[in-house]
Amino acid sequence: MSRFITCLVLGLVWLCGAEGAIMRDVMKKIHEINKEGHYLGIVIPNSFEMTPFLQSSSFVPHPKLPHLDFAGRRFRFGKVNTKRVIVVMTGLSMLNAGVSTQLLVSLFKLKGVVHFGIAGNANPELQIGDVTIPEFWTHSGLWNWQRFGDGPQNELALESTGDYTRDIGFLKFSDFNNATSDNLLNNVWYQPEEIFPVDGTPEIRQHAFWVPVNKRYFQLAKRLEGMELNGCVNQTCLPRKPVVIRVKSGVSANVFIDNAAYRGFLFSKFNATAIDMESAAVSLVCLQQRIPFLAIRALSDLAGGGSSESNEAAIFASLAAQNSVEVAIQFINLLP
Repeated sequence: MSRFITCLVLGLVWLCGAEGAIMRDVMKKIHEINKEGHYLGIVIPNSFEMTPFLQSSSFVPHPKLPHLDFAGRRFRFGKVNTKRVIVVMTGLSMLNAGVSTQLLVSLFKLKGVVHFGIAGNANPELQIGDVTIPEFWTHSGLWNWQRFGDGPQNELALESTGDYTRDIGFLKFSDFNNATSDNLLNNVWYQPEEIFPVDGTPEIRQHAFWVPVNKRYFQLAKRLEGMELNGCVNQTCLPRKPVVIRVKSGVSANVFIDNAAYRGFLFSKFNATAIDMESAAVSLVCLQQRIPFLAIRALSDLAGGGSSESNEAAIFASLAAQNSVEVAIQFINLLP
């Protein structure tokens, strides 16, 4: 007898063996949740951002199945007021965010994904505590690192095969030297991601650099502008009350940015406001799976552009996290 028993139940394939990819009891619970209809996926990076969401009076756990553990993730079921939601915490980084989002959209019936958390701020017109809703996201950490001696006129390695491109532009390290000599690190060229949409041809790649959020979600988010948000941590208050604002773009990479020069470069090069380590991964998965998506990011620090002695996130991360939760809940309430 085969080590795996394949069970066809209501159109679902269950792998029920002792070493099956999805065990029988797990698949049964997934089927029970999916029978209830489509849910809104809520993707959250870390516990300090997730805890205030779960503790909110707006969130009510599912009475029969509050959570399901699978593949190292915990999927929590419940409602935000009248809206059915599935909440998953990703952990830090693009990899964790992408894996968690892919599991979410593969296992459950979703009508959309809302992602929220904190971020660094590259926009000098905004301040800590403000909550941003970018229209576009990109992965700013996919590079072609050029050899020393080559310049913008030289073809990149593997450019002729279509793997890499000079269309997006580059960062020249010697532009940030104190001395006048060339920098051996030379240039890095920013690259688009390879994507494989569910409605495309398998193994035939497409490319994406700027990933738009859902147009309807972005239009709906305009109604969040004007929300009253907290601006104080204990006795420390921000210069003005934080605001909710829709912005042009956010960037993500597996890098914690605490450097004023690179912060300024990201703003001037990409018109970036929010800088984080997860949102672009969530957006890329949703783009490939054709799932409506929106990211909400509260600004917790100035990404190296503030005090030379300390990073502001140590003080304002909790305030930013709470503000992101309040805006996310309000957005969920606006959904039809």
